[in-house]
Amino acid sequence: MTATTIPSRILLMSGVTRMRTHSKRPVSVADTLAGARLGIADLVVMVTSAAAPMTVIAAGATLQWAVTGQLGIPIAYLAVAAILTVFAVGLVDMSSHITNAGAFYAYITHGLGRHLGVGGSFIAVLAYNAMAVGMLGGAGAIASSWLADQFDVSVPWWICGLSFWALVTLFGVLRIDLNGRFLLFLLGGEILVAAGLAAVHVAHPAGGVLTFDALNPWSLFTGSGAVLMVIGVTGFVGFEQTVVYAEEAKRPERTVRQATFLSLALIGGLYAFASWAMSVAAGPDNIVAMATEHGTELTFVLAGPYIPAFVNILGHILFVTSLLAGYLAFHNTAARYHYSLGREGVLPSWLGRISARTGAPMAGSWLQSAIGFSVVMLYAAMSWDPELYLFFWGTCIGGLGVLILMTLTSAAIPAYTWIRRRSGEAASLLRGVVAPLVALVPLTWILVQTMLNIHIMLGLEPGDPLTWAAPVAFLSAAVLGVVWATVLRRARPEVYYRIGRGIRVDSHLAQPVGLAVGSAR
Repeated sequence: MTATTIPSRILLMSGVTRMRTHSKRPVSVADTLAGARLGIADLVVMVTSAAAPMTVIAAGATLQWAVTGQLGIPIAYLAVAAILTVFAVGLVDMSSHITNAGAFYAYITHGLGRHLGVGGSFIAVLAYNAMAVGMLGGAGAIASSWLADQFDVSVPWWICGLSFWALVTLFGVLRIDLNGRFLLFLLGGEILVAAGLAAVHVAHPAGGVLTFDALNPWSLFTGSGAVLMVIGVTGFVGFEQTVVYAEEAKRPERTVRQATFLSLALIGGLYAFASWAMSVAAGPDNIVAMATEHGTELTFVLAGPYIPAFVNILGHILFVTSLLAGYLAFHNTAARYHYSLGREGVLPSWLGRISARTGAPMAGSWLQSAIGFSVVMLYAAMSWDPELYLFFWGTCIGGLGVLILMTLTSAAIPAYTWIRRRSGEAASLLRGVVAPLVALVPLTWILVQTMLNIHIMLGLEPGDPLTWAAPVAFLSAAVLGVVWATVLRRARPEVYYRIGRGIRVDSHLAQPVGLAVGSAR
């Protein structure tokens, strides 16, 4: 059921009444995203690519060992996967009732009100654009470094970055199913090589003995256990994008549900297996020291003596393409949030333009491309380190924003379920109330721990003023969104009542009854 076909009693509670649309659209612009183009496999590929498994395995896991000095990275991945699976129960239930490309924005709006919904939407725009430009910076930096090491060719990172930017800018306005096929090609290679390297690690354990120390759940309750969970959750950012593509999915209720859980199982299983395999090959007593020494080369160093040279080269290439795939996936997600907000008039309405030929949110895609280009050129002009300050910080900050959105959504889902039950609708208490509330507890704990340990995530000293830059940025975005919703309520009530409903700003709605007495939140 789409956001624009909500039962009339829900619309009346919201103060919205549908009327016939008479607006004329340019022939080059469509009214809606292209529907029924993505199947289960397409969605799994899209969201798993966003998680960038090769990047997380080669860089994320080794970084966690080096930063925390703790062994239990694999069990942390499994624990995070379990928490997010419980969260996903409520998420896909919400998606079955509200289909909106601005997923978290719409869910927060329907559960917690329009003001918090717009605040959440501004957090989403900031978070997903940070993830996209972070991946872009990482792809450029890693590609430049690899070309220098492999071929002794000096290519500035920003030239490599702009090459990837041009490719993603093109794909961003093409059919979404074509994006899926391209990502499938990249993701298939990633998974095969990552799983193959892990198998080599397990086949050659340190000292000839398989060890399971890294899977000890008690490691999560040590002093640094919270940090393991905090950094671990960033590796799953992207799985939630299944609901973003619901408007473009075939049989969205079934497709989104199955793709979400399949993606979590694939991502969580691969992360846990590959990181455990590295601990086996290095030995539980040596993994931290080796991760500190070799960094992102660790997985290749451990397998190097047992694999052909071309596999090592292929693995490094797939490391770069993993970042490229992640960049494309987050570019598409940011573009759809831009589109959703433009469609409803929360942001300029031109952002709601869709290509009539491809069904892609072309204006939202152009905006994301403009942001990516501007950030790359700024970093190049200022000679800032793209690997640390763009890739590492950008993805950490973006991950924090998505964690905030998941926490807010966990609170919004039971609130919306309660609204539906009060209106007489049948609504599952297990999926709509129990599961999201159960997930809310650990998500809130992880969010609090993230705030307390953000200096560790960003590699800063305690007390460094930059430590609070990201939390302040997201708080400012949320406050700005709440203020903007207040302005819309007073100055443009017809836009205010469309917030989170998926209704085009150029459609005609009857004046909502009860506006003066606050019939809608």
